[in-house]
Amino acid sequence: MNRRTLLTASLAALPLPALAQSGDTVRSDRAAFRLTTLATGLDRPWGAALLPDGSLLVTERPGGLRRVTPSGEVSAPLAGVPEVEARGQGGMLDIAIAPDFARTREVYLSHAMLVQGGALTRLTRARLSADATALEGVTPILDATPAQPSGRNHYGSRIAFGPDGRLYLSTGDRMNDKMRSQRLDDLAGKILRLERDGSAAAGNPFLGRGDARAEIFSYGHRNPQGLAFNPWTGGLWQAEFGARGGDEINLVRPGLNYGWPVVSHGVDYNGSPIGTGQKEAPGIEAPLHFWTPSVSPSGINFYTGNAFPGWSRSLFVAALNPPGLVRLETEGERVVAEERLLFDRRIRMRQVVVAADGALLVLTDEGRGRILRLIPA
Repeated sequence: MNRRTLLTASLAALPLPALAQSGDTVRSDRAAFRLTTLATGLDRPWGAALLPDGSLLVTERPGGLRRVTPSGEVSAPLAGVPEVEARGQGGMLDIAIAPDFARTREVYLSHAMLVQGGALTRLTRARLSADATALEGVTPILDATPAQPSGRNHYGSRIAFGPDGRLYLSTGDRMNDKMRSQRLDDLAGKILRLERDGSAAAGNPFLGRGDARAEIFSYGHRNPQGLAFNPWTGGLWQAEFGARGGDEINLVRPGLNYGWPVVSHGVDYNGSPIGTGQKEAPGIEAPLHFWTPSVSPSGINFYTGNAFPGWSRSLFVAALNPPGLVRLETEGERVVAEERLLFDRRIRMRQVVVAADGALLVLTDEGRGRILRLIPA
């Protein structure tokens, strides 16, 4: 058992902390905070993009998009939002704004889409109207083909803009055929690196290969719902679900294979081994951190605010099952400690955003969804 395995196993065995009630002071290892509610009345909020004025654009998985002001006012659904396939785990998923949004007002959406042949993950580009009530110029720019005729699970998907200005998109393996993640002529189970028009980015690792899709940056992923760039190192970090155990945090590098479904730190839902039954193999990149049993990691974000100095260089992970918030302390491109927060509240958490004032915002995966706000005590 290597050092990383020992660290992960010991952290997973720690008892969950006893936490105060909402609005009271919660003391964590590195900070004390109050848990408050910024906004309510959202329908399964999934993704959020912070606008220059401090407001949020928030996706709702059944197909909506709303603007939430810094004071918590929730707009009516925006007009012009593209159609989605809102069945199973599908629907309206992530949202990101372009690096030059202040000039272009460009917005990017990932969502499940029904096309000829089945369902797939789609990336769409649009512009936010001047009054922020509608999307304009809505244009599909990439489909994660091939479409899958049956099954509506494991779409991924998160969007992140890198320091290089390129767009990175995670896609799920779609569950029915696990080996799609390993096929280089298939866009499922991958991290894609794209130009802003949806084409393969210059310098991609498989560019020019006749047997591989040029959009692929990395492969061997299961259902990656977390994607964030480390602001101190520039590295791309990713979170993905395992099956029964084997949830992962990965450092994503070009051209590498991250193993699914050849190796895993978990087992399949029926208890049978996955792939070779091994946890590691030559030519496969090991995770930076993993969980067995699972926490079902969804959205992730590095804390870059000033409100909680003790949380600097922490990666926050929204966990769905068991539900709560995971804080990972990092040093460079390593995870050195884990802390579990709010697990006693039994609130499924979908995404984490750092607000303009340094507060930590958490989207809850609920039919009457909320945006929780963590502020200094």
